[in-house]
Order: sequence, then C-alpha cells, then structure tokens
Amino acid sequence: MRERQVRVISEEGEQLGILTVDQAITRARDVGLDLVEVAPNEKPPVCRIMDYGKFKYDKSKKRHGQSAGHHGKLKEIRLRPKTGEHDIGFKVKQAVGFLKHKDKVQVSVIFRGREMAHIEEGRRVMENVLKELLEFGKLESSPQQLGKRMMCTVAPK
Repeated sequence: MRERQVRVISEEGEQLGILTVDQAITRARDVGLDLVEVAPNEKPPVCRIMDYGKFKYDKSKKRHGQSAGHHGKLKEIRLRPKTGEHDIGFKVKQAVGFLKHKDKVQVSVIFRGREMAHIEEGRRVMENVLKELLEFGKLESSPQQLGKRMMCTVAPK
C-alpha cells in the first residue's frame, strides 16, 4: 500500500475510521486476522480486517461457479414400448429417488425394428410414467420423437 492512511472496516463490517497503515495492521494482528485492501481506487483506500485465506477461497469458488451443495445431474431411465408394468413401476421408483435427490430425470422410450409402426404404444408408456413422476417434479421438456427415441425431461420441484 502506497498510502499512509486508509479507511478501515472491522471483521463485523463496522467502520473503524481513517487510520495509518501501521495502526490498521496492528489492529488486524491483535485479533489474529489480516488487513486486506478491498477498494484501492478510493481516497483514502478502503481496507478490511478479515481472514485472507478464507477470502481467497470464497473468491475462487465464486469465480468457478461452484457451490458447496449438490449439483443436479441428469439421470436417465430407459423404457421400451413392451416394458412390463412391474418393470415400469421399478424404473419410476428409481426416477422418484433421483428427483428427491435433486437430479433431473430424462425418460426415454426406445423403439426397435417394427415397434416404430406402433408409436402410440410408446406414447402410452411415456404418459403413464409422466403421470407418476409429475407428483415429484415438473416437466422441463415435453415428450418428443427423435429418430428411434421418444424423450422428455423432468426436473425436481
């Protein structure tokens, strides 16, 4: 710091006033923290008494867009038009678990060979699954046919 005097803010956010740099450093060391220049372009510059290591860590977290919590991932359940009711129930139960864990769920109905001639059967399976999943999530993208797949995405509430 080039300036002789700085405006000092305590670790609680209270203004301590304008002090010399030596006085400010002494105050910071007395409480076991660092003196960090937060606004160098002001007259006089603004310094804050804080834990510099924690400050750098929080700043890097913010820059990288990371949060301390769970990041929602995209999970997929795959079904076929001829999938049995019990198997569909099992897959729905898994999908509900994913939604409760704050993950998005992509529901895919995959058609093979001649099943493409009976798309309404796949649509019925998709509607039944969505009817059960929408109690725990909200529809993010409506069912759409892409080649041999019918897909939609359900996000947690």
